[in-house]
Amino acid sequence: MSSVSATIASTEKRIIFGLGVTGQSVARWWRQQGVSFTAIDTSAEMASDPGVLAHVDLRTGVFGDVDVSVIDGCTDMIVSPGVALDHPLVAHARNQGSRIRGDIDLFIEAAQAPVIGITGSNGKSTVTALTGEMLQACGLKVSVGGNLGRPALDLLADGPELYVLELSSFQLERAHDLGLRLATVLNISADHLDRYANLGEYHRAKHHIFRQVVQVVANRDDPLTIPLVPETVGTVWWRSGEPDLGEFGLREIDGVTWICHGFTPLMSGEALKLPGRHNLSNVLAALALGSALGLPPSDLLEGAKDYRGLPHRCQLVTQVGGVRFIDDSKGTNIGATVAALEGLAGEGTIWLILGGQGKGQDFSLLKEAVAQHCSGVVVMGEAATEIAQHLSHVIAVHSVESLQEAVASAAAQARSGDIVLLSPACASLDMFASYVERGQQFHNAVNALEAAA
Repeated sequence: MSSVSATIASTEKRIIFGLGVTGQSVARWWRQQGVSFTAIDTSAEMASDPGVLAHVDLRTGVFGDVDVSVIDGCTDMIVSPGVALDHPLVAHARNQGSRIRGDIDLFIEAAQAPVIGITGSNGKSTVTALTGEMLQACGLKVSVGGNLGRPALDLLADGPELYVLELSSFQLERAHDLGLRLATVLNISADHLDRYANLGEYHRAKHHIFRQVVQVVANRDDPLTIPLVPETVGTVWWRSGEPDLGEFGLREIDGVTWICHGFTPLMSGEALKLPGRHNLSNVLAALALGSALGLPPSDLLEGAKDYRGLPHRCQLVTQVGGVRFIDDSKGTNIGATVAALEGLAGEGTIWLILGGQGKGQDFSLLKEAVAQHCSGVVVMGEAATEIAQHLSHVIAVHSVESLQEAVASAAAQARSGDIVLLSPACASLDMFASYVERGQQFHNAVNALEAAA
């Protein structure tokens, strides 16, 4: 255990539970406000910003070994997204009347500009970043972050005209009435079922984003995204197919896919640099968000033209021997992998790399998309055996021990014009520090192939 005196005494007892990226942002914020607090984590090394530990009353140790008396008298506990709300220390704090909150509540209290909130099982990072680009193209000063990039509390120093936040289910489940200017749930598919009892519980967490919302954007294709809000709350709709009047969607015109508003063509999909049909859906969602603010669709789409996407999200690494290697390491659930397969459909035969930590998912849900779009599958990691059991009767499955072996196996089978796709449908922590490290190792393995070619 270690302990350092806090900066300023207070009649309130504040606790930060978890000193990951989010917890550190809360510590910085409270220090700026001149309030005292205690932080709890497994070790001081959890803090990537050592300066955040200065003047902090830090209690370290295995969570289960932290003396529960640390919680006694706590009035306000900020629980980091990585800590489950049913943790015994959180339960103890709740039972004694502590406020249990997350960083987003603190952000909303302090924000002096309207906030757009974006969540969903898949595509939320791309839509968040893309929305920021499109709004900036319209001349707005925008700060983008939350679960993506910079933590929400760190954005307060920017003084923007508008905030655009990616919000995870873990952030939303511990948030209260957010009162966002604009909110959307892009899609709902099974994810994080190692943290949630069932899909319904996960769905409810996502829909916390709509509490006291002013206006919503909704995906007509996914009934699970449609919010239960008063009729006075305006809704802007989009869909991935042909739109009705007043909706944004896609139409085929002379063999070319166009982004449309109702029957009005706005921009050819060929004008965009984002690959895959699923990214056209991401553009539609961002377009609907900007349109809900009253911004001209033409100006918004100009901001989308040159956007190339985020790393590790259907990112082209290189081409070796006519085979394209695509990094979708951020595809950490089945819905994301299915979206990637459908988005790349028709662009070449796909050899798919799957596997990692399964998070309680039902991998049988991959069968249809894999059978339709893939010629072979390579599996690795904790879930490899389970995935193989579900897929081996519909497609050839090869099991390997490492990502390097997976790349070599897929590359050996692929021919010119084919695609080797890393879209694991699983979390990375059984083999890697993060999906980013997984993606980088994929890049390294592909680059080694290229060098040897």
